[in-house]
Parts: sequence; structure tokens; C-alpha cells
Amino acid sequence: MSDEVSTGSVASGSVSTGSTSGGRPQGEVVGARHGLFGSAGSGDTSGYGGTVTPIRFPGAAERPYGGWFDEAVDVLAEVLSAEGIAFDEAIERVVVDRPGPYAELTLWVARERLLPVARALRDDQDLRFELSLGVSGVHYPDDAGRELHAVYHLTSVTHGRRLRLEVACPDADPHIPSTTSVYPTNDWHERETFDFFGVVFDGHPGLARIEMPDDWPGHPQRKDYPLGGIPVEYKGATVPPPDTRRSYS
Repeated sequence: MSDEVSTGSVASGSVSTGSTSGGRPQGEVVGARHGLFGSAGSGDTSGYGGTVTPIRFPGAAERPYGGWFDEAVDVLAEVLSAEGIAFDEAIERVVVDRPGPYAELTLWVARERLLPVARALRDDQDLRFELSLGVSGVHYPDDAGRELHAVYHLTSVTHGRRLRLEVACPDADPHIPSTTSVYPTNDWHERETFDFFGVVFDGHPGLARIEMPDDWPGHPQRKDYPLGGIPVEYKGATVPPPDTRRSYS
């Protein structure tokens, strides 16, 4: 997932942050990426090493969202209201990426309301997002207080629709409710996200590392994880990190 992710205001009409370009709010800048391809100090002569790219969260969508998006958001608000949950208490932001025939809908969900939102999306006859295609982790070290994100890709087989849920939590409190009670197939995806990003899914039936050894320090897909500087033990031998091995050039 790219560094530019969706964010914005909720459907109730609150004003989004940032300027407008091409009719779309640009959102907030939370940091900057320096250079390209992850190289540094390599004597780059292409000029790309000096590139500075803002890490920008796109702005909020404004009504009408287009297509079936308005109806889905309205139905979700109605179902949550029937359960005594205010829409803007559960949904922090509504975002429409790439407006047009290939538009994508993303709902930013407050982590404490993730389960009722997921159940509503799965069970209501007008929504019927019965299938979760998995859970992805994202790490934004510059997004203070919301460094870790979990992204859920939902599909409605009944209506032939797709949407995204995004939930954020701080690095200091990396806890998000497990969705395995709603989407059992998320079992292994949540374990993988825990393994690689350190997100703790509360209520998971058996949260454990599934890719890295149990005693492995750190989480390899976080952006503050060292690149290559970790020795690997293998059957009694130690494989040195790539950046400390002998050079044959």
C-alpha cells in the first residue's frame, strides 16, 4: 500500500482539512519521503536521490459520492443508528478514491466500533458484504498517534460491490479488535499483520507469529525496521546480513 492514503471528513458534512485541487480537497501532509528506491549515500547521479515527496493523506469526499456509494453509506448509518451508535462516532472519514467509473470507497472506522460496523456491512440485506479478502497492515511513522493502520478489503458477492475499511491505532497502544467473529477467514491474515507490523488483534483465538520465529525481534515490514542488518541463524550456522557480507565486485 502506498504512502498516500485516504482520509477526510465523515458523511455528516464536516469540513475536510486542506486546500483544493481539481475540485478535490488535498487533505493533510504528515511527512515527506526523501529520494527514491530507498538508496542513500550511494553517489547517485540521476538526480532522483534528491527528490522530496510529501506524504499526503487525500482529502474527504463530498456528496454526492457517486454510484452506489451514497446509498451504502446511508444504509450503514441507519443500521448503526438502530443499534444506538451515531454514524460520526463510528465512521471517522468517508473517502472516494479515483472518482469516475473505477472509483473506490474507503470508510475510516474508529477501532472501538469496528465490530458493529463489520457486522452491519455483512448482515444487512442492502449491504451484504459477506466476504473479507483479508487484512493488510500499513506503517506511517510520521502520522503521530495513528502510526499503525489495518486495512480490510470487503466484497459483496450478492451485489457485486467492493469497499475498504481502514482502522488506525497508535504505536504506543497497537490494539485493534479481532474481526474473526465476523469474518473467520481473517484468522490467518490478522496473524500475518501481527507478525509483520506488530498490530495486536484483541480477541483473536490464537494470535501468534506465522512467518517469523517466535523470538524474532521487531516486525520486518515496519518502515523503521533495518534493511538487511539482521543476522539469521539457520541450523546452527549464522548467515550474516547482506550489507556486511564480502563484496566480490
